[in-house]
Amino acid sequence: MQVKAAARTAPTHRRSPPERRIRPRGTPVRRWTWTSRKAQGLAYAAPTAVFVTVFFVLPLLLVGQMSLSDWPLLAGDRGINAPENYTDAADGTLFWPAVRFTLLYTVIVTVVLLALALLLALLVQEFRPGAGFFRTVYFLPGALGLASAALLFWGLYSPTTGPLSGILESLGLVDDPVSFLGTSTSALLSTVFLIVWKFAGFYMLILLVGLQRIPHEVYEAARMDGASRGQIFRSITLPLLRPSLALCLLLCVTGSLLAFDQFFILTKGGPDNSTVTVVQLIYREAFQRLDLGTAAALSIIVLAVLLLLNVLQFRGLRRADES
Repeated sequence: MQVKAAARTAPTHRRSPPERRIRPRGTPVRRWTWTSRKAQGLAYAAPTAVFVTVFFVLPLLLVGQMSLSDWPLLAGDRGINAPENYTDAADGTLFWPAVRFTLLYTVIVTVVLLALALLLALLVQEFRPGAGFFRTVYFLPGALGLASAALLFWGLYSPTTGPLSGILESLGLVDDPVSFLGTSTSALLSTVFLIVWKFAGFYMLILLVGLQRIPHEVYEAARMDGASRGQIFRSITLPLLRPSLALCLLLCVTGSLLAFDQFFILTKGGPDNSTVTVVQLIYREAFQRLDLGTAAALSIIVLAVLLLLNVLQFRGLRRADES
């Protein structure tokens, strides 16, 4: 009995109730749960998911079906004929010349364009008098559409009505009108000049942003250690500019492999089919030979090559960053 009485009279240590926050009157009660947050996120992502599905996934599946089927443009699906479309695409007379020309064009444009863009970015990097003006001038051609720029240069390159040939003749550099698009080499170089003129300012802007993100203290410390400009460029600028260069490389390679507008307007694939790109070959198969099956097979091949190149580039960048 004494034990029970002591147990009754013993003080109990209970947790004091938490302080209740006083909510002002009229304030709505928010009851966020995991389910509602998830539903809200799905609602935000739904328009993008629908857009990607309708305009990318479904067309990609349709192209895959076309590549495995006998599918004339005007007759529709005639049934599966796999892998005939892929063999016909690889055995075409223009396939391997188009692949070689596209790769050659991609290498030339990538090297020249990135080198010039980096040079322009280094020239306008510092805030000097007139730097903003030159940045605008260099970037201005990028505001022009590619088709419009190609039409502009088609007029400039014309040996009869274009001004370039007349200027060269008046300066005594040539005796006869110059055909800038008359040979395969001149047509390639003329098109490369157009692309470099148009996109150098765009890539300059990307590299300029990367240059401005490099801390000035790093350059000052290198100068205090007696590093020359060449050593600073090789050991500081290029390594710290690697992400911007990688982005430019990815965009330039992808855009060059998908080149179509400039050659379609300037050369039409000539002379003698020497400037036919892979995308032009897809266009010819689909809308001139009216064979959507072979055109779809070529499209799938191009997509696979682009995916492979992008994967290799990303892996190379990761290894470089880890090392």
